[in-house]
Amino acid sequence: MNGERLESRQVMIRPATAADATAVAEIYNHHVNGTVITFEEEPVAVAEMVRRIADVTARYPWLIAEVAGTVAGYAYASAWRPRSAYRFTVETSIYIAAAWTGRGVGTLLYPALLARLGSAGFRSAIGGIALPNPASVALHERLGFAPIGRFRSVGWKLGRWVDVGYWQRDLALGAGPP
Repeated sequence: MNGERLESRQVMIRPATAADATAVAEIYNHHVNGTVITFEEEPVAVAEMVRRIADVTARYPWLIAEVAGTVAGYAYASAWRPRSAYRFTVETSIYIAAAWTGRGVGTLLYPALLARLGSAGFRSAIGGIALPNPASVALHERLGFAPIGRFRSVGWKLGRWVDVGYWQRDLALGAGPP
């Protein structure tokens, strides 16, 4: 499937449902099994992914990018930290199926998530990136995220220590909470 960049009319962005759990688990488990993009080390069962989607969508958006009936990627938000004062800040995550990387899926999907978060009154989005990951860094910076810090050697996966960098983007500029 790698090839030409997709146009927006070719990609349908929609909310995730439990019916997407199989495709989402397949995309995610590719990264669990063969990359340091996630620090999870055991594949996630479909039933667990159903639970995760339900937990997230109770408060935050989880979006699917679909191309010709195939789930090409997904993005979602979750709580940044559990303390109540952090309730207007979210952590964002995006995963693209290996067959669809480099074709613009993330460039179409991620802004849709950020727009929904801003419209919902969230103030700030934080993205964590296992480093090095030049494609993810470029996507985040292209969408207005700025680097805010780096934790060195905080994850051990695939036989090596991995750094995690954090990027932040304002979503809703205002004097106070909604």
